[in-house]
Amino acid sequence: MKYLVGVVRIFVGILFIISGFIKLNDPVGFSFKLEEYFSQGVLDLPFLTPFALAISILVVIVEVMVGVMLILGYKRKLTVWTLLAMIIFFTFLTFYSAYFNKVTDCGCFGDAIKLTPWESFTKDVVLLVLILIIYVGRKYITPLVNSKTLMSVLYVSFIACVGYVYYVLNHLPVIDFRPYEIGKNIEEGMNTPADAPKAVFEYKWKFNVNGNEEIYVTNGDYPTVDGEFIDVETEEIQAGYEPPVHDFTIEQNGEDFAAALLQEPKLVMVIAYDLRKSNLEVFKEIKAVTDKALKSGYKVIGMSASGPDQTDALKKENNLAFDFYFTDETTLKTIVRSNPGVLVLEKGTIVQKLHYNDLENLIFE
Repeated sequence: MKYLVGVVRIFVGILFIISGFIKLNDPVGFSFKLEEYFSQGVLDLPFLTPFALAISILVVIVEVMVGVMLILGYKRKLTVWTLLAMIIFFTFLTFYSAYFNKVTDCGCFGDAIKLTPWESFTKDVVLLVLILIIYVGRKYITPLVNSKTLMSVLYVSFIACVGYVYYVLNHLPVIDFRPYEIGKNIEEGMNTPADAPKAVFEYKWKFNVNGNEEIYVTNGDYPTVDGEFIDVETEEIQAGYEPPVHDFTIEQNGEDFAAALLQEPKLVMVIAYDLRKSNLEVFKEIKAVTDKALKSGYKVIGMSASGPDQTDALKKENNLAFDFYFTDETTLKTIVRSNPGVLVLEKGTIVQKLHYNDLENLIFE
C-alpha cells in the first residue's frame, strides 16, 4: 500500500500541476468557461458571473499548489481533503454537463486538450478513485525534503503562479493553444479535408402499419414500408470532422466579407468582443496606431459583437478612421484574450497579435 500511495501521489500531483498550469496560462479563457457554467441555462448562478475571472484565478492557483503540496508531502490532511473536495465538485460538474448536455467542453485542460463531456466525466471518476486511494493510505504520505526546503519550494511555486497569471492577464497567454495563434492561416483553418470523417446519423422512422406503430432504423435512407409515415427522430451517433476555425464571419449590413478581407495583403483587425466591457480609454492609442497603419498601406477594420449604435458612437468619439464589422462574440473571445486587442494579417495569416498593453510593439512594414 505504501508504494501504491507513493506512485499515485506523484501521478495525481503532476496531473493537477499540468492541468492547473494550462488554465493558469489562460485564466481569461477559463473565466469564459465559468461564465458558461454560471449561466441561467446551466447552474443558474448569474450572481457569480461578475466574479468569474477572480474565481478562475483562485481555482487554478489552488489546483497547482495542491499538486505541489501533494508531491512534497506538505500538510497531508489539508492536502488530501482539499483534493477530495475539488474532485467531488468537478465530478459532479462534469456529470451534470454530460448527462444534461449543458456544456460541451469542461475546460479541464483549457484549449490544449479538448474532451467531450463524457470523456471529462470518465477522467474525473478515474481521478476520484486515485484520490480515494491516497485518502485511505494518507498515513504513508511523508515529506520528500526537509521543512526548510519544502517551505522554500512552496513559496517559490506560489510567487511563480501569481507572477505568471499577472503577466498573462496584462499581455496574452504565453502559449497559444487556439487555432488563431501567430503563424496560422484563418482561411486554411476553415477548410475541411476531402478525406475527413463525416458525421453519422441514426434515423428512427415511425410508421402506422395495419393499425400498429412500428419503428424502422436507418442511417439516412427512407425505408421501404407498406404503411403510413408518422414521424422521424434523428440522432448523431458519430461526430464528423469539425474545422478548427468555425463560425468565423466578418459581416456588415448582413453581408459576409470574410473571404475578401482574408485575401488582403496587409490587414489590421481591431477586436473588441463587447464594447460595454472594453477598456475604452485604450481607443485613443488605437486611433494613433491605426492611423499609422493606414498611412503604411494597411486596411484597418474593427470587429465586434456590439451593435451599430455602440460602434458608431465609439468611432465618432475617438475619430476612428475605420469601420466596424459584426462577428460572433464567442469567436472574438477565442481569437484574442484582450478587449480590445489587435491582429495583423497577411492574406489571412496572423503575423502579429497583441494585447492593448503592448500596442507600442506593433510593426507596420
